[in-house]
Amino acid sequence: MILPPLQYLRPASPAEAVTMLSDVAGSVVLAGGQTLLNMLKLDLAQPSALVDVHRIDGLRGVRTADDGTLVIGAATTYASLAAVHGHPVADMAAGLVDRQVRNRGTIGGNCCLNDPTNNFPPLLSALGARFRILGVAGERVLPADEFFLGTLATAVRPGELLTAIEIPPLPDNAVVTHEHLQVGADSWALARAVVRLDVVDGVVIDARVFLGAVYGSPLRLPEVERHLVGAAVAPSLADVAGVLRDVDAADDVHCSAAYRREMAEVQLRRALLAAVQRSTR
Repeated sequence: MILPPLQYLRPASPAEAVTMLSDVAGSVVLAGGQTLLNMLKLDLAQPSALVDVHRIDGLRGVRTADDGTLVIGAATTYASLAAVHGHPVADMAAGLVDRQVRNRGTIGGNCCLNDPTNNFPPLLSALGARFRILGVAGERVLPADEFFLGTLATAVRPGELLTAIEIPPLPDNAVVTHEHLQVGADSWALARAVVRLDVVDGVVIDARVFLGAVYGSPLRLPEVERHLVGAAVAPSLADVAGVLRDVDAADDVHCSAAYRREMAEVQLRRALLAAVQRSTR
């Protein structure tokens, strides 16, 4: 369809972007545009202005801080993330959709959309990521559980801009795995599971387990984590996935809640088995 008239604004800095977002009512951020442009074409969004941030140097790139924290600019593309060798975010980014999407899509856009089927929210939650949000009143830094609020909802308010995502350094004994089931090779996920295990002398000393695509936001599974901590690393760890029979799941056009719940259990079992294999190499 032909788009209605709207403003196109190109700020030179994050601060200028925030000013534009605050001053122009109905303005939205344009980064990679992989979702937003499709929404515009389908008349699912009617912004008055697009604030294009993808050329702002301060919002792009990946660096490692002095304390080992990985700092990712919100407008960093999946392709750039895929080049960060040896990190779970690179593994996730390298397998996303196709080359065109990886060259345009951004991690900030993926997180700010917070579509339940998106790849990065459950992974970043498991990694203990922090989100830096800039507004006219200054900057806020939020943990993942305060950033992701529900389906298509985050803590970024009108007039604010996600500028960076910080991932604390992983200990050497940490193992991170993720598994998912999709409608098609390049389509929506029906269920995701992300597992992080910290292992010392063959015993799990800490665990973070999240599901994606079954709930409005990344869903943490504290009961599963409690069963894992203190357990010996062995294939039997996968048996704790059975607690998912009590997890709420969504019905939609792709599958029933019962099927999604069952597939989430399958993905969690696979992620746990993969974690066991990696930690025992």
